[in-house]
Amino acid sequence: MELKLTRPICFFDLETTGVNVAKDRIVEISILKVYPNGNKESKTWLVNPEMVIPQEVVDVHGITNEKVANEPTFKQLSKEIYRMIKDADLGGFNSDRFDIPLLAEEMLRAGIDFDMKNTVSIDVQTIFHKMEKRTLEAAYKFYCGKDLSNAHSAEADTNATYEVLLSQLDRYPDLENNVKKLSEFSRRKQSVDFAGFIAMDEEGEEIFAFGKHKGKKVHDVLENEPGYFGWMLNADFPLYTKKILTQIKLSKLNNKLG
Repeated sequence: MELKLTRPICFFDLETTGVNVAKDRIVEISILKVYPNGNKESKTWLVNPEMVIPQEVVDVHGITNEKVANEPTFKQLSKEIYRMIKDADLGGFNSDRFDIPLLAEEMLRAGIDFDMKNTVSIDVQTIFHKMEKRTLEAAYKFYCGKDLSNAHSAEADTNATYEVLLSQLDRYPDLENNVKKLSEFSRRKQSVDFAGFIAMDEEGEEIFAFGKHKGKKVHDVLENEPGYFGWMLNADFPLYTKKILTQIKLSKLNNKLG
C-alpha cells in the first residue's frame, strides 16, 4: 500500500526536555518527508535546548546535556526546518496532542509565524488506539511484524510511524487512503489550537474547552469579560493558543468595524 498524496506530508518525531508543551524544549527532531510521486527525504537534527535536560528524561531517550551542548539551538535551525515542512501536511504518533503543539511553540519563539490553517495532520496513534489500543512498539510489532529497536530515538520512531500507517492502510480496507480523511479519522476532537484549550462546537464556532468558561463561545466570553483575554495572554498558556485567541479577538473586532 502506498499513501495517496496530493501534496507532500512530513512525518516527524520530537525528543524533548519533558512533556510540558509551554515550557519544555526540543533536543532532537527527525522529519521524513514523503512526496506524491513516492520520493522521500529525511533529516535528523540534535538541538541545544538552552536548558537542562532532567536525568529522568535522559534515562528515557538517552540524549544527555553533554551530547547537545555544542549543537545548534532551535532558533538557529528553525528556518531550515520550516522550509522542509511549510508546503506539507504533518503526520506523527501522538502528534496532535504533543509534537505539533510543542513544535508550534518552538517556531513562534523563533519568530516564525507557524500556522496550521492550511495544513492537515494525521495522528497515527489515534488510528492505532481506535483500532487496537496499544503503544508504538506494540503497533510496530502488530502491524509490521518487527521489533522496534532503538525506541525513543527520534529517527527510529519517525520511520516506524510511517511504516505503521502504511500497514494500517493495508490492514483496514475501510480506512480511506486520503490524507484529509485520515486526518479527520485520527483527530480525537476538533481542537482549534492543538493544545486543547480552544475547541469547535457543533455550529463551527470556537469555544473554551477548559476552566470556568468551558463550553462557552470564545467571542461571547471576550465580549462580556474583556479581562479574560489579558489574563490568558499573560498566563502560562502555549504561544500557539495565545496566537489563535488573538486571531479570534481580531476577527470579532474586524466584523464590528465592518
